[in-house]
Amino acid sequence: MPTMSLQDTHAETVRLDTPELVRRLISHLGTTAVATLAGVRDRTLPNKWKRADGPTPRLEALRRLQDAHRAWVLIATAESDHTARAWFIGSNPMLDEDAPLIALRDDRRKEVLAAAQAFVAGTAD
Repeated sequence: MPTMSLQDTHAETVRLDTPELVRRLISHLGTTAVATLAGVRDRTLPNKWKRADGPTPRLEALRRLQDAHRAWVLIATAESDHTARAWFIGSNPMLDEDAPLIALRDDRRKEVLAAAQAFVAGTAD
């Protein structure tokens, strides 16, 4: 499968409606991780967001979820779902040893996307 760019992942992500975006993230990372990414304490919210008739996340939370999806697609396309999951939950030297999951929750989106891009390019230290 060809490697995607951040532009490609952006185009794919913005075309997803919110329930589908949340469904995909839950299937890859799990409900608790999606709630953490979104910065919400209620671990049941992602399951509500994935329903077509459910509530929608706040704008800040939605942006974090979109950024997570972009990073996920970038890494999973170049590597594998297993590698992408490990990348999201493991400490990352490009993020001061924080997990990308936590860095996204903390609104460090540019750093996380740059770290994902560097990982795929093989330039991550």
